[in-house]
Amino acid sequence: MDLVTPRLRTATALEGPLLFVERPRGARLGEMVRLRVEGAPERHGQVIDLAEERAVVQVLEETRGLAPSRAEVVLTGRVASLGVARAMLGRAFDGLGRPVDGLPPPIPELRLPLAGSPMNAVRRGKPEEPIETGISAIDGLNTLVRGQKLPVFSCAGLPAARLAAQIVAQARVRRPGAAAGEGEPFAVVFAAVGASWREREAFLASFAASGAQGRTVAFVNGAEDPPIERLLAPRCALTVAEHLAFAHGLHVLVVMTDMSAYCDALREVALAREELPGRRGYPGYMYTDLASLYERAGRLLGRPGSVTQLPILTMPDDDLTHPIPDLTGYITEGQLVLSRELDQKGVYPPIDVLPSLARLMNQGIGEGKTRADHRGLADQLYACHARGCDVRRMAAIVGQAGLSDEERRFVAFSDRFEQELVGQGEVFRSFEETLDLGWRLLAAFPASSLSRVRREDLAARHHPEAQRDA
Repeated sequence: MDLVTPRLRTATALEGPLLFVERPRGARLGEMVRLRVEGAPERHGQVIDLAEERAVVQVLEETRGLAPSRAEVVLTGRVASLGVARAMLGRAFDGLGRPVDGLPPPIPELRLPLAGSPMNAVRRGKPEEPIETGISAIDGLNTLVRGQKLPVFSCAGLPAARLAAQIVAQARVRRPGAAAGEGEPFAVVFAAVGASWREREAFLASFAASGAQGRTVAFVNGAEDPPIERLLAPRCALTVAEHLAFAHGLHVLVVMTDMSAYCDALREVALAREELPGRRGYPGYMYTDLASLYERAGRLLGRPGSVTQLPILTMPDDDLTHPIPDLTGYITEGQLVLSRELDQKGVYPPIDVLPSLARLMNQGIGEGKTRADHRGLADQLYACHARGCDVRRMAAIVGQAGLSDEERRFVAFSDRFEQELVGQGEVFRSFEETLDLGWRLLAAFPASSLSRVRREDLAARHHPEAQRDA
């Protein structure tokens, strides 16, 4: 094969992970190459920029010791791809798709390009079925729907990784009309991007301890790995997810953490290419690049499987307007926001429901999906908690003595809401358990003040005031 493969010996410069090649005769944009230097292990790369007189090759491994004048660039004639198979379930790989669990590579059913294929908008199915994560702040107030992309915005130091591991262990899809505990087979594809050694070991140990390892494919990219691997790890994960969903009919949840490390790698590569920086040094095409990942979520009409995304990112300086969360929010259907204040109170998971939003929630809840009273109950809980937070802020100015009895009731509700419903710890709660807990919290208010729930729902849930009114 190598006897007829074009070889180039015209590399002239190396800047970070980028190798510059002059007069790249026969090269194609996106083509994978092999880099050979006598006395050194073979490396791999990809042509990411191509002109008549020069090409830029992104090296996929460590570039230390790579002398451009001695490098031989061997063109392979193929684009970046990954061998995929259902046998990848229960396995762990690095950011390039190589096994890291000590087992041999699985026999691929086929090879798919990492870039994926755009989903035909006409064939997209409407997201309608809920995913039960077992976490009340998500299931009750920001329900995740199959085929949705719902990011988690975290602050530095908050337990976003712990939350990701918990969702991987607990998430499931209910059969329509099924009771609690009856779920469909569910697969999870997990991508750790730029993770430390401690985080990588914690993730893998958590999957094994929870029993979720057999239905999980893990791609683990380390903080010490080259930046290009951080760019490829999410694409490897999504390529496997699409195969499991649309070739094998599985419901697949893709959890990617931390997408801020991905964006930082994108900026590092762009600066090495001497591109004009955009906001805060990030490349101007970061929106398009993120969209090429997030838009791979969805369902296809006539296919039983689905791809749902839960990307997790750390907001630099706790800034919700930073380019990474800002652009992510434009592409996705809402966000879950972790609160430093709740974390300091010892609330886990510290999900702040007020700035959080799930735009597709209404399509995945209600009779036959979760429960008929779900929408009204969620609205009422949200309204009461928002009022309690407003009164709490006012009390910081006027003091507790200046509050009326009704205002004290709202503050007490917010405290119980945060500690009991949001702060559930590692306990799994079904949809029914979450909604029943919400009704118990609302029992502190008279029926006349609960204007967002239907009277028949109040009566059906045995609210004391509702019983008297009836």
